[in-house]
Amino acid sequence: MAGESVERRYAEGQVWTFRARAGEEGATLLINRIEQDPRLGEIYHISVFGVRLDNPRAPGGVTTDLAHFPVSRATLDKSCLELQGVREPNPEYLRGYGEWREVFDAGRAGVFDIPVADIVGIVQSAIAKRTAQ
Repeated sequence: MAGESVERRYAEGQVWTFRARAGEEGATLLINRIEQDPRLGEIYHISVFGVRLDNPRAPGGVTTDLAHFPVSRATLDKSCLELQGVREPNPEYLRGYGEWREVFDAGRAGVFDIPVADIVGIVQSAIAKRTAQ
């Protein structure tokens, strides 16, 4: 919101609502892990729940949960609306985290710094492109 200067404190285990795409207003994100990087600062490893991605390879043709995204604080600041509570990390994020960590350590990956809704849109586009092949 314009003029909003609220300093948020993000922590592992927090569940937030976020500025979602149309039709996904109840979606949430979970902060699974926070890491410090000397170049990038804080890296937040999130899972997203309650989205709707058309995916012919998923049960019922729809993917609703996305296990892992590495994001910046700017992503959370642009996206998070209301803290919903705290829960344990999503164990499903570990596979994606491990793959990302390997590529990140090799200098071939980074983090998202765009809103979460835009990341979900990119994933939807990638699924559509893969399905069309």
